Amino acid sequence: MADYKWNYVSVGGSTRIKISTGEDIRHLPELDKKLWTVLACPTTGLEIDSESLKLMDLDGNGKLRVTEVQEAAKWLCTVLKDPQVLFRQRAELKIDEIADEAIREVAEEIATSEELRVKSEELRVKSEELRGKSEETKVDTISLADLDAVLEAIKIDEQAMPDAPFEADVMAAHKAKSEEYKAYYELEKLQKIGLAVIPEDAVKPGMTEKKFKEMGEQIAAWEAAAAAAKKANEDALAAAREKYMPLRKLLLLSRDFVLLLHNFVTLQDFYDLSDKLGIFQAGTLFIDQRACHLCLRVSDMPKHEQQAGLSGMFLVYCDCTNQTLNEKIQVVAAVTVGEIMNLTVGKNAIFYDRAGREWDATIYKIIDNPISIRQAFWTPYRKFGNWVTELINKRAAEKEQKQFENVTANVEQKSQEVPAAPAAAGTPAEQPKPAAVAPFDIAKFAGIFAAIGMALGMIGTMLVSVAKGWVALTWWQQILVFFGLLLLISGPSMLIAWLKLRRRNLAPLLNANGWAVNADAIINVLFGASLTDIAKYPVMKLKDPFVKEGMPAWQKWLIAAVVFVLLAVGTWCIYKFAY
Repeated sequence: MADYKWNYVSVGGSTRIKISTGEDIRHLPELDKKLWTVLACPTTGLEIDSESLKLMDLDGNGKLRVTEVQEAAKWLCTVLKDPQVLFRQRAELKIDEIADEAIREVAEEIATSEELRVKSEELRVKSEELRGKSEETKVDTISLADLDAVLEAIKIDEQAMPDAPFEADVMAAHKAKSEEYKAYYELEKLQKIGLAVIPEDAVKPGMTEKKFKEMGEQIAAWEAAAAAAKKANEDALAAAREKYMPLRKLLLLSRDFVLLLHNFVTLQDFYDLSDKLGIFQAGTLFIDQRACHLCLRVSDMPKHEQQAGLSGMFLVYCDCTNQTLNEKIQVVAAVTVGEIMNLTVGKNAIFYDRAGREWDATIYKIIDNPISIRQAFWTPYRKFGNWVTELINKRAAEKEQKQFENVTANVEQKSQEVPAAPAAAGTPAEQPKPAAVAPFDIAKFAGIFAAIGMALGMIGTMLVSVAKGWVALTWWQQILVFFGLLLLISGPSMLIAWLKLRRRNLAPLLNANGWAVNADAIINVLFGASLTDIAKYPVMKLKDPFVKEGMPAWQKWLIAAVVFVLLAVGTWCIYKFAY
């Protein structure tokens, strides 16, 4: 038992156990917990039937743990003759594949009972999972659809009531008028003995008191019988559910247990190169001519704020609304291909869930991380351009604000000036004193001129030194220096991007959603490229009627050559005249 030979696979930056046979499931309780990719996951919010997960959640705490998955494996290997049938991943079994006698008897009862077949015949026909079966053909399989049809038939019986003595509106009117009519009948008795008078506007019953009373007794008797029938049917349904529950659990896990293992013991479905998706992948976000397939529901935003940055991925968080369902959800999408200039907070997109339903999506948060080495090369220049743009805008705004303040201050000053009172006759008007003029400080200005001259000299010396060094180089050395400068500027950004792209990790996002991930889930460049599709067009030559015709290519090359020659001549002249 302890010497069982497991199969291994290296994927996502870790060595993992590969679950591919019934014997693997039989020995699953022996597998060291340290070798599991996932130690726990939530039982809701995933792309797998939550009923299946809840049936395995033995303590009912909303978390499915390794020990509970191992217990489910033990149970399945006990009730099935060969757990290999689980890899069909269908909610259907042949009856002779069931080892547990009690469960097999229930399956045979449903499959062969004439009464149950007749009771659920109409529901069977409507089910897409059922095959056509004639009464002469021996039924040797049982499916979840068969079981659901039986339970649905019992629910229909639950609605069967004893025949009502009157129409529903008549009984409702009797109940509504009961107190009013009783009061009238009492008043009528008192009027007969001269103790009361019935008002002329009083509502008169259309029947005698005796008839009204008999009608009430009939309604009461029917209500009691209906309540008893309903209780009996509820008890029958509860007993049926208890009786059929082990079979239902078996059929559900026959379909979903291997799917769970592929996302629990390993992340096999996530790393599969086919169209399979992990049970945590919620759908696809279409944005900026891209389809982002790595989308997760956000169940706990505060935890995402703590963990998301550790993923190393460029993430966009979106609020999604579906008007038809009248629901709102939050998703996070990883962008792994393309540029990011147009991805900003407030940008709208469309999200499609796994059921194909459309949701209006709006970005409300972005986690900025490198997408590619090429994008990282241009990052310093993009940031510098953004800084220059912001600086220019800031200075322009400050200048505009200062001019506005000066204009408003002058207007206020003019509006507040009051003409001085005229001097009395014969009294000379007092002349304003001239403002004192500060003496010219030649030393101060000499210092300023000296500082300016020194700065210009240093700048000139630097330019001459650069020009001298540049001219002293051969043409191929100048090319190397040019690319060296580019590498000096973009190199750190590219190095950081290279390191981050090698360590992009899905685990922090799963942890933020309540998973307990036991191993890295690396998303390298090659695999990351498969998680985002970008729009591609065939090679073609199109003419835009709203774009001005550009100059021919030879003219562009000629202009570039002339500019290069002028720069070279200018550099040589600076060097020649300086030395």
